Amino acid sequence: MRRDLLPTPLNQEYQKQLRSVTASDVELTPQQTAAFDVYLRLLIAEAPAANLTSLRDPEAIRRRHFAESIALLEAIERQGALVSPVIDVGAGAGFPGVPMKIMRPELHLTLLEATAKKTAFLERLVRSLGLSGVSVVNGRAEEIARTPDHRDAYGLAVARAVAPLRVLVELALPFVRVGGYLAAQKGSSVEREVREAGRAIRECGGEIASVERFQTPGAAHEPSLVLIRKVSATPQRYPRRPGIPGKRPL
Repeated sequence: MRRDLLPTPLNQEYQKQLRSVTASDVELTPQQTAAFDVYLRLLIAEAPAANLTSLRDPEAIRRRHFAESIALLEAIERQGALVSPVIDVGAGAGFPGVPMKIMRPELHLTLLEATAKKTAFLERLVRSLGLSGVSVVNGRAEEIARTPDHRDAYGLAVARAVAPLRVLVELALPFVRVGGYLAAQKGSSVEREVREAGRAIRECGGEIASVERFQTPGAAHEPSLVLIRKVSATPQRYPRRPGIPGKRPL
């Protein structure tokens, strides 16, 4: 971790403040606390240029991005679905993948992002945090999912605020090996999205394993984890060429 980005001396009050916005009574180590502080500083500094987040208030970032990512991780673990390696599809500014890696350093993580500016931010973030076992890939899911290094290569795909579920399934399930999972964070329209995604889930080789609401501090509405188990290989015709899944959802 870069020394020039390290926070001022860690103290109990600072750690208490960060812990207070996590989803449970999870205890952060000093190293994890320092990593989230570096993450926060980089995000605030680079957000406007790379369109990383509309939030600027540190407390709001901790709650909306860090706390929700940790809560999602805990929900995935409760379902026994945290299977490495993990790919974050449409990683954006790194949520939820990077907070998951900070909390579970043993994970092997791939951050997939199509926008070059966001990819560059992710590469700087990974270097600044000194994270090992993390790959940053620039490209569209429709294309990267067809490459031998990535198709059927992951135990878990995660996604947050990427696309409607019936679109996301086509984009993400091809990355997951049979027996693995797709974990999608969804909001208040989760029931409708699950209904509409039925055909896409079946055609791409998945089945619904669970739909679970989970708590995050200060949230107006509880987000949900939609967990999809990969039960058979995704047909080679999926995903369709770039742009088609969004224009003509299954």
